[in-house]
Amino acid sequence: MGVPRVIVITGGSSGIGHATALEFARRGDCVAIAARGAEALARTAAEIDAAGGQALAITADVARFEDVARIAAETIATFGRIDVWINNASVAEWGTVESLDVAGIDRVIAVDLLGTIYGCKAVLPHFRARGRGVIINVASGLAERAVPLLSTYSAAKAGVKGFTDALRMELAAAESGVDVVLVLPSSINTPFYSNGRSRLGVRPHPVSVIYPPKAVAEAIVKVAGNPQREVYVGAMAKLLSIAQRLSPAAMDEYMLQGGRMFREQTTSIPDAGQSNLFTSPNDSRIEGDFTAESRRGSWYTRTFGTHPGLSVVLAAAASVALLATLRKRR
Repeated sequence: MGVPRVIVITGGSSGIGHATALEFARRGDCVAIAARGAEALARTAAEIDAAGGQALAITADVARFEDVARIAAETIATFGRIDVWINNASVAEWGTVESLDVAGIDRVIAVDLLGTIYGCKAVLPHFRARGRGVIINVASGLAERAVPLLSTYSAAKAGVKGFTDALRMELAAAESGVDVVLVLPSSINTPFYSNGRSRLGVRPHPVSVIYPPKAVAEAIVKVAGNPQREVYVGAMAKLLSIAQRLSPAAMDEYMLQGGRMFREQTTSIPDAGQSNLFTSPNDSRIEGDFTAESRRGSWYTRTFGTHPGLSVVLAAAASVALLATLRKRR
């Protein structure tokens, strides 16, 4: 199994973060998880220890740089170093731009974008001093193709991609030995949809094909050991990216056709005012409310996503097929 690695995961108490923590724990790694909910963190930390890892639970809000700096400091004080830092914490608010308030807009940007930037800033001095390290930023397929009703989330994730690309070039130019990986998941069945604020009158629904959190966790663990530029989790994230590059206007038409992207994002479940923007729901679940609709995994990601050479070939073939489909629909 080798020498245990030291992993930091923000948003580590539930969903993708929780699933990823357990994947590393099963390999005997030390895992520091950070989130706002102390009770949820404690439950997840117990699972990490039971799975064969060594847990460190840190209550923190990634929208505050002092909290993020403390995550780095406490991890190094406990385990002596950090090998992999994963910026995963995210929140969202569903609604039209007109329906959103400024406080909610600020909060989504602060957690999703600034939280990622703060994480990189906090760990970079340590990685630069060691001459090695891996930063993994979890964005979304919506980083490359926005959808209506998730404007601030889409904007924040697009910002994560832009920031990641810039940071990667800077560190490569400096020959730092630090790898930077961008993860772009499709819709994932996590409590994200259970706890996010909705201004739709009903609870939100994931768009298109839904994948399990374990698919993202497995991809993250793989690129932590063998870093690559980016990895799409679920074929739908990759197809969104390709379609956007081929014809953004055609994608607009496709998404608006019959109100497709508005219909897909709504359920018949009345909203009860749930919101994790400013308070933690202390939810430590890995999977959300859409397990019956979710696929078991992602064949695309296992076969192509973490094999860059193969993914280029597949992308070329998919581009031809998608272009023909979009032209036909138009």
